[in-house]
Amino acid sequence: MSSAGPVIARVVDAPLSVAEHEDAVADKAAGAVVSFAGVVRDHDGGRSVTELEYVGHPTAPEVIAEVAGDFAARPEIVAVAVSHRVGLLGIGDVALACAVSAAHRGEAFAACAELVDEVKKRLPVWKRQVFTDGEEEWVACP
Repeated sequence: MSSAGPVIARVVDAPLSVAEHEDAVADKAAGAVVSFAGVVRDHDGGRSVTELEYVGHPTAPEVIAEVAGDFAARPEIVAVAVSHRVGLLGIGDVALACAVSAAHRGEAFAACAELVDEVKKRLPVWKRQVFTDGEEEWVACP
């Protein structure tokens, strides 16, 4: 049932659409499409956040393609689409969009959740948070 590879796997500096990812994984063989939107929130650790900036290592596009390919190769998965945004993002912007299709909902839910975790673990993208008091911090930065 598995596809040859991910239908979308990219790191971009433009707004992301979860609906685009859902449409990309739609297939006659899929009984379930599960999606996720990682959205910039207005707080972190009890502090108000005004904006975020994501900076990606030059290898980030290859890494996200590798991660997506690992999931697309699973026999229970029909299709995978995943994107991470870089650059300056405002509150409410989508930073991570993904969708997974499978024959059954349990497989699609499990794979989508695991895909999000694996992207967050392996993708060399770092986050700079700017707080309302003007202070900033880097998160997940080596």
